[in-house]
Amino acid sequence: MNQLSPNLSTQPYIMDNQFRYTDEELIARFQEGDEQAYTELVNRYRDKLMTFVYRFVNDMEQAEDIIQDTMLKLYTHKHYYRNIAKFSTWIYTIAGNLAKTELRKRKSRKVTNISQMGPEDRDYELPSVAPETDEVVQSEYIEKKIQAAIQNLPLHFRTVTILRDIQELSYEEISKRARLQLQKELIDLK
Repeated sequence: MNQLSPNLSTQPYIMDNQFRYTDEELIARFQEGDEQAYTELVNRYRDKLMTFVYRFVNDMEQAEDIIQDTMLKLYTHKHYYRNIAKFSTWIYTIAGNLAKTELRKRKSRKVTNISQMGPEDRDYELPSVAPETDEVVQSEYIEKKIQAAIQNLPLHFRTVTILRDIQELSYEEISKRARLQLQKELIDLK
């Protein structure tokens, strides 16, 4: 078994299956200046957050931008985290709030349909539609139907559905997040 040296920041964060830092330990180390702890947190949460945010915005590029902003906020606001809640709750709240902000911005933007554009407005070519196997088409169809159904839910139901069915969080974890969000909103009202 690997032994820890006095300089922990030079050790990998996953040494073997018996030792792995918790998220809360990593954020504490990052708050103390350990950049490797930040890298490990990004590696742990990037893909999970991507799936979470994509379910809100239904746009992969937009989701990537939001995750980048989330990780930037984690980096610049690391000292805002307090060990009163799980780190995952805090990071998901940041990502969810950024996604909701993007949805509000979308409502105020002008949207132009491609069908309304003239040939002079199109400076790109539409991709060709190549025939695909029935399984791929069926899978894409189901995914679009599910995504459309999620998009039609009110925002608070959408959040719970994504957290429970897509992210597979427990109801207890979801209720903690909801309580923290409510507390934050009540503080903002004061």
